[in-house]
Amino acid sequence: MSETKYTKKVTVREIMEFFGLERLTGNDQSLERWTVVPDVNRPGFELCGFYKKTEPRRIVIIGNKESEFIKTMPEEDQRTRFPMLTDGLTPMIILTRNNELPPILKEVAEQNNFPIARTALNTSRFSTDLITFMDEKLAKEDTMTGVLLNVYGKGVLLSGESGMGKSETALELIAKGHVLIADDRVDVQHIHNKIFGHAPKIIKGLLEIRGLGVNDVEKLFGASALADRQQIDLVINLVPFEKHGEYDRIGDETERYTNILGVLIPTIVIPLSAGRNVGVLVETAVKNYRLKEIGFNGADEIRRRFMANVGGEE
Repeated sequence: MSETKYTKKVTVREIMEFFGLERLTGNDQSLERWTVVPDVNRPGFELCGFYKKTEPRRIVIIGNKESEFIKTMPEEDQRTRFPMLTDGLTPMIILTRNNELPPILKEVAEQNNFPIARTALNTSRFSTDLITFMDEKLAKEDTMTGVLLNVYGKGVLLSGESGMGKSETALELIAKGHVLIADDRVDVQHIHNKIFGHAPKIIKGLLEIRGLGVNDVEKLFGASALADRQQIDLVINLVPFEKHGEYDRIGDETERYTNILGVLIPTIVIPLSAGRNVGVLVETAVKNYRLKEIGFNGADEIRRRFMANVGGEE
C-alpha cells in the first residue's frame, strides 16, 4: 500500500448545497469557510460564558434548547458571547427546526460576514446526517493494488503479486454472478471505523485480462455485474505455492490481518499451483468466513470429533 495521504476539507458552500440550507447571513465569499473536523458543537457551555478548550473548526448547531436559552440571555451577555461563536475558527452556525435567528446574533454575524443557515430538520437527525456527510468527505484515503469484488454479499479484496491471476479469478467469479467493484487499483476510505473501496474513475467497470485485453464488464455481463462501492470484509492473498511453505491446514492457526488505514481486516492466504480452481477456493473461503461469523469453526468441529472418538475408545 502506498504512503500517500490526503489533506481534505469541506467548505460551507458544499454543506449548503448538499443539504439545501437556507442562508440567513454571510455573502458568497463567506461560503468559502471550511472545516476539517467531522463533528458538530452544541454551544451550551459557550452560551453560558464558559469557553472550554475545544477542537476548532466544528460547525455550531443551535436547536430548540439553545434557542430558548438565548431568549433568556441579557443583551449584554449576547453581545459578549456571540462574537466568540462567530470567530475565525468557526465554519458556520446552523439553526435547526426552522428556529428564528436571534436579532443580536444576526447583527454580529453580518458585521463579521459570518455564514448562518437554517434547516427544517430536527436537531438530532440533522446532526447525524451532517456528521455522516462530513465523515465521508473527510475520510482518510489511500490506493491499493488488487481486485475488489462482492462475493456472497461480502467485500473481498484479492491481493498478491502481479501475474498471480487476480483478474482472471475475478472474471470467473463475475461469470458466476458475483460483482466487480474495482480491478487492478482500489481506492480505499476509512469511514466509521470500516474500510470501503471503489474504483478510480478512469478504470471503473473495466477488467484487464492478459491475452484478452481490457474488457467492459457491464457490456459483457450486464449492469448487475458492477457496483460503485463496497465495504472490505476480507482480504484473500494469492501467493505462489512453495513445497516447504507453511500453510493453514486445519484452520486453528494464528489469524492473519491486513492493516488498511489503521483497520485490521481478516486475511486468508491461498497458495496457488497448477490445477487449483481459484474461483472455487475464493467462494469457499467466503462461505467459511460467513460460517465463522455465526459461530461455526471447522477446526473446532474436528477437535470435537477427535475428542469424542478418543473418549469412545477409552
